[in-house]
Amino acid sequence: MAKEKTLFACTACGFETAKWVGKCPGCSAWNTMEEAAVITGATGKNAKLAARQRPGTGAAPMLLDDIPEDVTLRVSTGIGELDRVLGGSGPDNSGLVEGALMLIGGDPGVGKSTLLLQVCANLARAGKRVLYVSGEESAKQIKLRANRLGIVNLPNLYVLAENALDAVEEKLRHLQPDVAVIDSVQTMYRPDMPSAPGSVSQIRECTSLVMRVCKETGVAAFLVGHVTKDGAIAGPRLLEHMVDVVLYFEGDRMQEYRLLRAVKNRFGSVNELGVFQMTGEGMVEVLNPSEQLLSRRAKGASGSVVFCGLEGTRPILCDVQALASQSYFGTPRRTVGGADGARVALLLAVLEKRANQKTYNQDVYINVAGGLELSEPAADLALCLAVVSSLRDESVGADVAVMGEIGLAGEVRAIPQCERRIAECQRLGFTTIILPRENLSRIRKPEGVKLVGVDTVMQAISVLF
Repeated sequence: MAKEKTLFACTACGFETAKWVGKCPGCSAWNTMEEAAVITGATGKNAKLAARQRPGTGAAPMLLDDIPEDVTLRVSTGIGELDRVLGGSGPDNSGLVEGALMLIGGDPGVGKSTLLLQVCANLARAGKRVLYVSGEESAKQIKLRANRLGIVNLPNLYVLAENALDAVEEKLRHLQPDVAVIDSVQTMYRPDMPSAPGSVSQIRECTSLVMRVCKETGVAAFLVGHVTKDGAIAGPRLLEHMVDVVLYFEGDRMQEYRLLRAVKNRFGSVNELGVFQMTGEGMVEVLNPSEQLLSRRAKGASGSVVFCGLEGTRPILCDVQALASQSYFGTPRRTVGGADGARVALLLAVLEKRANQKTYNQDVYINVAGGLELSEPAADLALCLAVVSSLRDESVGADVAVMGEIGLAGEVRAIPQCERRIAECQRLGFTTIILPRENLSRIRKPEGVKLVGVDTVMQAISVLF
């Protein structure tokens, strides 16, 4: 006679234990153990797996050279920014791969369902058979969103409102769509498992079943994942290991821009960035993000410096802003948005020690306009010059762009792919570019642009001020 047994599983790594512990023995994370009920038989502890394990594929081992090289062409989603993130640059490397399982996560209201419904509509217009499975909304609610987005008269777009994954699997095998969307994986459940939807065991088993269907039938599937308050996708960390692609949709709901990043991609680069704009008609791709990010720049204001960063293969110009004001407290404030706070503290110490810029009694606020996150060291020089500009209350020229990495000795070090950054600055009308002198000796100087090479941060300050 089967009996119910309680296990505790870690939401971070999936480690299971018979009793609750505050610290996970598997990944050492605190307060991540959740209770899950499983059914075990009287014959042994491994009998709980018998009900939900399925037979394997029965495939025989093959020599690597004997495997046929059937090159599958990628299918475009109809949205260039999404294709770029899925496969990288180039028309042959972009789009969906047959049998791929993709996970997309983001904050509530950021636009995940809207973007995927637009993708489904584009694929249906291209003649692909698409199934949109929703566990959170009814079919009528999806119809209302489709009408708002102008999605009508599509004979190949099917909608299914279902939570039981066994029923979803049956419809997938019967309909045999080219692309499927499951919104969301946390709402799906296996009826033969007693745990609640969204639990560790349910998410793991549901994802495993969908992955099996994708590999057997060739369906390219999107899984929508909820995120925790820390920004990570809810559920066991194993979820991200099982899928082929992990995408994060970022952006503040109060702002119009959305950023799509790939943190895992078995079919392309993970450094690409997709930029979208939220409108009343849905997500609109931003083909030229540099112009959009600089369109509202306050020219002539102190503390504003233009920096050209790289997101994958794409150069993007952004406005780095700094505000330094007299502090009336014992410990001055350091507030940073869009950059690493520890890196900014290091750069302020370099300015204090190497460039004789007094910041010990100044509240310093850093912001990167547009919601970008600057993670590369090439933004160091732009951050320092923005702070100096605010300290001196002197503006940097509107046609000046800055780039370079700064060391602890105040030296300006070389940065990668400098020619591509310079070309983007020249295209947008910047005539003066301050960059490391080491890069200046390696590149071909373009016409109409003044390149100023500097060795130290003190030289850069003397050039501008």
